Amino acid sequence: MDSAITSREHPDPLKRDGVVTIYDDGQGRKKDGHHRKKDGHHRSPSSSDLAYGILDIPPWYLCIILGIQHFITALGGLVAVPLILAKGLCLQHDPLTQSYLISTMFFVAGICTLLQVLFGVRLPILQGGTFTFVAPSLAMLSLPTWKCPDWTLNASQVNTSSPEFTEEWQMRIRELQGVIMAASCVQMFVGFSGLVGYLMRFIGPLTIAPTISLMALPLFDSAGNDAGAHWGIAAMTIFLIVLFSQYLKHIAVPVPLYGRQKKCHMSSVRLFQLFPVLLALCISWLLCFVLTETNTLPSAPTAYGYLARTDTKGHVLSQAPWFRFPYPGQWGLPTISLAGVFGFIAGVIASVVESVGDYYACARLVGAPPPPKHAINRGIGIEGLGCLLAGAWGTGNGTTSYSENVGALGITKVGSRMVIVASGCVLLLMGVFGKIGAAFATIPAPVIGGMFVVMFGIITAVGISNLQHVDMNSSRNLFVFGFSIFCGLAIPNWVNKNSDQLQTGILQLDQVIQVLLTTGMFVGGFLAFVLDNTIPGSLEERGFRAWDQAQGTEETARVLEIYSLPCGIGTTYCTSSCAQFLPFWPSREPGGTGEVGVSQLTLCSQDSSGERPKGAIETRM
Repeated sequence: MDSAITSREHPDPLKRDGVVTIYDDGQGRKKDGHHRKKDGHHRSPSSSDLAYGILDIPPWYLCIILGIQHFITALGGLVAVPLILAKGLCLQHDPLTQSYLISTMFFVAGICTLLQVLFGVRLPILQGGTFTFVAPSLAMLSLPTWKCPDWTLNASQVNTSSPEFTEEWQMRIRELQGVIMAASCVQMFVGFSGLVGYLMRFIGPLTIAPTISLMALPLFDSAGNDAGAHWGIAAMTIFLIVLFSQYLKHIAVPVPLYGRQKKCHMSSVRLFQLFPVLLALCISWLLCFVLTETNTLPSAPTAYGYLARTDTKGHVLSQAPWFRFPYPGQWGLPTISLAGVFGFIAGVIASVVESVGDYYACARLVGAPPPPKHAINRGIGIEGLGCLLAGAWGTGNGTTSYSENVGALGITKVGSRMVIVASGCVLLLMGVFGKIGAAFATIPAPVIGGMFVVMFGIITAVGISNLQHVDMNSSRNLFVFGFSIFCGLAIPNWVNKNSDQLQTGILQLDQVIQVLLTTGMFVGGFLAFVLDNTIPGSLEERGFRAWDQAQGTEETARVLEIYSLPCGIGTTYCTSSCAQFLPFWPSREPGGTGEVGVSQLTLCSQDSSGERPKGAIETRM
C-alpha cells in the first residue's frame, strides 16, 4: 500500500516557517495547502486547504478541543428535540426530567457516533437526535389516547415527584420507545440487506444536489426564529464566524505548546482556522453573560431580547445532578402500537435519504472519494442500530447523521475522523455528568441561531456544488433541478397549512402522508430521482461519467483505506468467501489486490482507443 496515504500521528502540529500548518509528507501530497495526485492534478476543491485530512491524527489536545466544538455545533439539535417533545410528554412544567432526557440524548449520541465512525460509513460525521422522528412523535402523542390531562398543563397543580405524574409521562415515553425500536428494525434491514446500495446505482448528482440543499433551505424558519430572539447578538455571532473562518484563517497566533522533543515552547498556531465556531460562540456567550449581569437585557419574559439572557434556563442547571448514568429501560418496559409504527417508518425513509446525502456531502468536504456501496449499507444499518439503542435507552427519539456538523467541516477545514471519535467521547461524558451537560444547554437562543445561519448556508452550497459534474446547459437538467427544489419548498409549506385536507380516514395512512409530504428533502429528492431516471438523457449529460472520471486509479487505494473496516477486518482478517457476499462487507477485487470497489456509481472507463483497460471496474445499470 502506498505509504503516502498512510494515517500518521502528529505528536506536534507540523510547522513551516514557525507556523503550525497542514501536513507535508515531502512528496507534494499536501503542499502549500493543496492536495495533489501523483499525476499533478488537483483533488476536489473542498480538500485543497484542509488542515487535517480524514486519515490524519491531530495532537490529542486538538482532538479534544475540536471534538468539543463539534459537540457545541450539534448542541442545538441535541437539546431541541427533547424540549420539543416535552409538551407532548406532559413535561413542560418538569425541567428536571427534561434535563434527564437531554443527558440521555447526549449519552446515546456518543455511543452511536463511535459506532458510525469506527464500524459504519467511517466518515467524520456526528450522530444525534433526528427531526424526522419529531413529526410522527407529536402526531402519535396528539391522539386522544395519549393526550395530556388538563391538570398536567397547570403548573400549580403539577407535583413532579408524585407517582401519578411520573406514570403519566413515563407511559407516553415507553410507547415512543416501542415504536422507535420497531421502526429501527426496518432501517437496519434496508441497510444491512444492501437495498440502499442497490438503489444508489440510480442516484446521481441531480438527485443528491436537491436532497442536500433541501436539508438546510427549509430550516431558515427555525434558524431565523432563534436568531430573531436578538438580531444584534445573532449578527455578531455570524460576523465572528465569517471573520475567523474566512478573513483571519491564515493569521498565526503565538500560543504555548508542549511537545515530546521541545517540551514547553511557544509556537504560532492558526487558531482562527481551527476553532472559528468555538471562538465565536464563546465570545458571544460571554457578551450575553455580561449583558445579563448588568441587566442590560430585559428581564420580562415577553420582552424582545429576553431569550438572549444567560439565566433563562438557570433552573435546569441548578436542579440537574452532577452525575447520572443513563441505562436501557430506565423508564420501564417499552410498549408498542401499530398506529405509531407506520408513522415512524415514514420518518425512517426520510432519515435514510437525509443520511445518504450527508455521506456524500461529508466525503466531499473532507476530500474523500464518494462512499462505496458497502460503506453506505453499513452506515444506514448502523444508524438503524443507533435508533434501536436510542429507543432502548428512552430518548424519545432516534439518531441520524447531523448536517450541522457536516457544515462545520467546511468551516474548520479539519476532516480527521479522530476528532469525531473525540467528540463521541465528549458526548458520553456529557451524558454522565448531568450538570455539565445542562450548563451547555444554557447557551442563548440568538447565539445558536447565528451559528445555524452560517452552517445551513454552507450545507446548501455543498448540495449545489454536486452540479459541477452535470451539464447545466441542458434544459433537461435545469428542469429536473429547478422543479425538484421548488416543489421541495412549496409542497411541504402547503401541507403544513392544509393538513386537514389530506385526511383519508385511516389514521396510520394519514400519518405517513403527513410526514412524507412535509419533509422537503424527501419531496425534492424523490422527484429528482424519478425525473432523472425517466427523462431521456445520456450518462455524460446526467453527470455520471464526469463523476466517475473524477476518481483515478489512486483513489481505489484511498477508498480501501478510508472506508474499509478497522484492524484489517474484511481485507486481512475474516476474508472468507462467504463474508464477501454480505452487502455491507468490504469487497475484494477478483485479482486479489484487496482493493475495494470505488463507488456504486462507477462506470467502465475507456482509453482513447475505446478499449476497456485491464482491471477496470464495470457497473452495469
